[in-house]
Amino acid sequence: MQNILVVDDDAAMRNLLVDYLSQHSYRTSAVANSQQMVRHLTAEATDLVIVDMNLGREDGLQIVRSLNSKLDIPIIIISGDRMDESDKVMGLEIGAKDYITKPFGLREFLARVRAALREKPERKNGNKHQIFIFDKWRVSTKHRRLRDALGNEIKLTASEFNLLLAFLGAPRQVMSREQLLLSTRLHDQEIFDRSIDVLILRLRRKLESDPSSPKYIKTERGAGYIFDSNVRVEELRTRH
Repeated sequence: MQNILVVDDDAAMRNLLVDYLSQHSYRTSAVANSQQMVRHLTAEATDLVIVDMNLGREDGLQIVRSLNSKLDIPIIIISGDRMDESDKVMGLEIGAKDYITKPFGLREFLARVRAALREKPERKNGNKHQIFIFDKWRVSTKHRRLRDALGNEIKLTASEFNLLLAFLGAPRQVMSREQLLLSTRLHDQEIFDRSIDVLILRLRRKLESDPSSPKYIKTERGAGYIFDSNVRVEELRTRH
């Protein structure tokens, strides 16, 4: 059974969509905000995410952009307020598979859901071998290796490597704990924030000459973390 997640701060709409999709043999869950969404995606494999454009103080477009950069999951945007063509174009350009305006008929909605689920998402970087370079460090996405200036491999766990890739993909940008959690795909909800903090400490010990005064991974108090370095990317095509 395919698993669908609805992200909408309107309880009535959440209940309507969950009930309707459940009647058509989809396992459907619903959350009200991005933090709950991250917790759900971390804990459960999900086949489709339906995101309302306006989630109180949160911007649905930003959520779609973050999701599309991290996960190979089709996304449908629904909106009742932002119906300008520019909003639709922006939503589709940043990765949404479809954009549905309210009010909409449930039969049409179901057809769009089925169409989005039929379209197999492209694997991100599936045919690319990327080398991230910062200072004298080199990170290979194909071999999942971190090497220092002398070419020595620095052993990283899977979560540490995913965390480093999240930073390298957004250098000098503040990343919240929720964004980093989604990137690492941790599965421990009980120590939600602390999991990231522990990973940060472990990664700093492997990257920083002085982990207590980090050069690369810096804390932005109350906001998250930032990777403070220029990052260069080399892309090498790999054979199928």
